[in-house]
Order: sequence, then structure tokens, then C-alpha cells
Amino acid sequence: MFALLLTACSARYMVVQSLGNELAGQGQAVEEDPGLAREASAFYLKLSESLLRESPGNLRLAESVCSGLSQYAFAFVAFEAEKLAARDANAAYRMNERAKRLYLRAHRHAMLALELSSPGFAAQLALPNEKQWPVLSREQVGLAYWAAASWGGFISLSKDVPDAVADLPLAYRLAGLAWKQDPHYGDGGLASLMGSFEAAMPGGSLTKATQYFDAAIADSAGRSASPFIAKASAQSSSVCCARPWRPVICAATWPTR
Repeated sequence: MFALLLTACSARYMVVQSLGNELAGQGQAVEEDPGLAREASAFYLKLSESLLRESPGNLRLAESVCSGLSQYAFAFVAFEAEKLAARDANAAYRMNERAKRLYLRAHRHAMLALELSSPGFAAQLALPNEKQWPVLSREQVGLAYWAAASWGGFISLSKDVPDAVADLPLAYRLAGLAWKQDPHYGDGGLASLMGSFEAAMPGGSLTKATQYFDAAIADSAGRSASPFIAKASAQSSSVCCARPWRPVICAATWPTR
């Protein structure tokens, strides 16, 4: 009886893994029709998330779910909130709160997968000594990128929550771990994220942020306008006030597939 149960569990695990990997691959496909992408994304995300709960250590699936939730929060929720702000502040606030929940949901999925693949990951990340910080494998880079990007998205919408803003250095540190392993990840996506974090940090260096943005422009080979926009935004913000808050999450952070 035990052998039969073990076989059944093993077969279920293999099916879940196989479906999860297939969905992760589908999530990396480019959809040219934004309307179709929006209509299909909710079902895809819910299905992928349900499989991820069955197999939380599947790095590919966790990365796909985290990236999907983050991009959905940015493109379809936070962006809509910006458009609503001028005419309906209450509706914009509700949309921003929803975006925050989606970013946090994405971040938690990613961090759980990182923790399962590298036990003690979160605790090591918070240590003050750089030598004790975790070292990412190549397979963890994409997941760490999205964990940091979703974290940054949550923080950028939580400027009035001190505990959330206090995590900014940790989010930057996590992105930095990915940068050390693969600075060219996402054809400039990771470089843009690093630049956005550097520009947003208290006492951050605009010169250093600009170097990251220039690296992103080089990595994208001019195929994307996003690094140029992020660079211009950071530079213009620095002129407006001495210690501005610059949004960490923007279109520049989404890596091209």
C-alpha cells in the first residue's frame, strides 16, 4: 500500500512539474496584442499560481509567476491608477492598494522559491556583513531579479509606510546579487533596475545611476526606449529636489524576452 501511495505521489509530482515548466515557457512568449494579453493573463496567472503552490521550489515556474504578477500590477493596475488620479482620487487609491498587494504577492512567491532552493536565503540577505550574503546560481538570477523588481514596485507605492521604505536597501542588495552573477540579464532590464534603485536610495549617486542606465542602453542595443526614459526621469528628478523619491518600478525594468 505504501509503495502504491509513493508511486502515485511521485507521478503527481512529475505531472505538476511538467505542467509548471510548460506554463513557465508559455509565460515567456511574446504577445503582440495587448488586449489579448490582458484578457488571458488573469487565467494564466491563477493557473500558474495554483501549480506553484503544489511545487513552490520550481524556480522556472516561480520566476514566471512573479514576473507575470509584477507586470500585471504595473501595466494593468498601477498604470490605470495614474490615469485615474486626476479625476477620481479615491478610485486611484484603491487601484494603487491593489497594485501593492499584487507586487507583494509576487515578491513572496519569489522569495519562497529562493528560500527553498537556498535555505537561509532571507536571513543571510539581511546580514550586515557583505561576505555573509548569499551567492546566486545562474538559475536563480531571473528569480532574484523579479523578487527585487516586485519588492521595488511595492516600496514605490508605499512612500507613506516607513517600514516598507526601510526595506529599500535590501531590495537593492537583492538586485545587486543578481547583477554580480549576470549584469547583462534581461537585455538591459537588470541594469535599468539597478539604476532606478541607485537613484531612489537616500544619498544615492546620480552619476552611478546614469552608468547603470547607460549600460542598459548598451545591452538593449537601442531596441528599447525604456532605459532612455528611466535615465531622463532620474536626471530630471534630481534637478527638482535635493532628495527626491524616484519610482523604482517603471517600464525600463521589464526584461525583453
